[in-house]
Amino acid sequence: MKLRHFITSALATSTLILFTTLPVFAEQASAESADLTVNTVPEPSALVLLILAGFLFRRMCSAKTLCIALFALCITMPALQSFAAAPIVTNIVAQQQAKPSMLIDIYYDLFDEDGDSQFVLVSVSTNSGQAYNVVATNFTGDVGAGVVTGMNKHIVWNAQKDNNNLSSTTVRVKITVDDEMVLIPAGSFDMGDTFNEGGSGELPVHSVYVSAFYMDKYEVSKEKWDEVYTWAVANGYSFDHTGSGKASDHPVRDISWYDCIKWCNARSEKEGRTPCYYTDATKTTVYKSGWVTVKNDWVNWGANGYRLPTEAEWEKAARGGAAGHRFPWSDADTITHSRANYYSDAGYSYDVSPTRGYHPDYDNDSTPYTSPVGSFAANGYGLYDMAGNVWEWCWDWFADSYYSSSPESDPRGPATGTYRVLRGGSWGSVAGDTRCAVRGGGTPDRSDYSFGFRCVCP
Repeated sequence: MKLRHFITSALATSTLILFTTLPVFAEQASAESADLTVNTVPEPSALVLLILAGFLFRRMCSAKTLCIALFALCITMPALQSFAAAPIVTNIVAQQQAKPSMLIDIYYDLFDEDGDSQFVLVSVSTNSGQAYNVVATNFTGDVGAGVVTGMNKHIVWNAQKDNNNLSSTTVRVKITVDDEMVLIPAGSFDMGDTFNEGGSGELPVHSVYVSAFYMDKYEVSKEKWDEVYTWAVANGYSFDHTGSGKASDHPVRDISWYDCIKWCNARSEKEGRTPCYYTDATKTTVYKSGWVTVKNDWVNWGANGYRLPTEAEWEKAARGGAAGHRFPWSDADTITHSRANYYSDAGYSYDVSPTRGYHPDYDNDSTPYTSPVGSFAANGYGLYDMAGNVWEWCWDWFADSYYSSSPESDPRGPATGTYRVLRGGSWGSVAGDTRCAVRGGGTPDRSDYSFGFRCVCP
């Protein structure tokens, strides 16, 4: 399992004159936290170290002592090697193409020790980096998902498309490197209960087209929540709940829907992205405090910031690219404790777990019986815990009959309602409530020790 998040902060030295009066400063990535990768066997380099250590140690110790020492090394070496260096972005250069072109070339070098592909985002500031809140989305090249290690990476920014009147002497470009999100590709899927075994709210099954987006691999952990929460309260945000968690690597819980969307805005601002949620339709005041019934047209859906998934986005992502299955995995339509953290009950024919009740690995302490994020295998899109662990807040208002009138493309739920949608089931849910099609709901002010969330962005 990996828990890694990277944010840019260090100022590079390249400067350019854009539109004659616009110098651009490029910022480079630096890690806020380190990799944690648990390997089952030592890498080749570790084996070499073991052999050398064994040779030297053998000259000083008995064979019995040597065996014990080597056994200990075999256990600890993978853990020691798991702390790989964070991705590094260097040598950033930004320059305008030949005038009168308003295309900006951005070059950089990217190195990642473990070779993972990265999610690369460019953010733009017009106030010397005090806030990266310029709406800038017209980037092509080595940007977005799937960017791999290499030199002379190239991004082209079409500044004219984003802002034809952009004119400033204090513009900075920032690159964010993050491998904690995965791409959910655009496409249609059959939304609803294809097994005809759920409630009326899961019917009728209908085809829905969802545009491409990125989603957090993991439910937001208590550690990640605290990191953003601390920044947020120091920067004008207020929350109804501080959030709880069994441990730093368990999902945050005891947070309301209002808390979640304010936290999404704070995460966006902290990372220099444009917030999505505002206090009215003018989209001028970022939602930071109180209970605001944010409406669909108060959301900047085109912003590069974080937000809650719509329930259509959530269900498409949960299905992992496979059609017609009950759960997030596609090799079986049954569930066991080896697949998810839930409450096993023999009353469900598709619950074939050899262990019953709460998950035996997580019920030896006080409730709630959450598990560390990413404790079970990912689905086809690389998403973890889409069944069980904690219910996940979604954007939409809940309406039992919504599927009968839902738009065919990118539905965002009813205009009004009483309950906001929850998806995925929890550690205390029976198998029937962990199916991909299940729809739950809660009032937006409610917190619960089985409620959590994850974020998406364009």
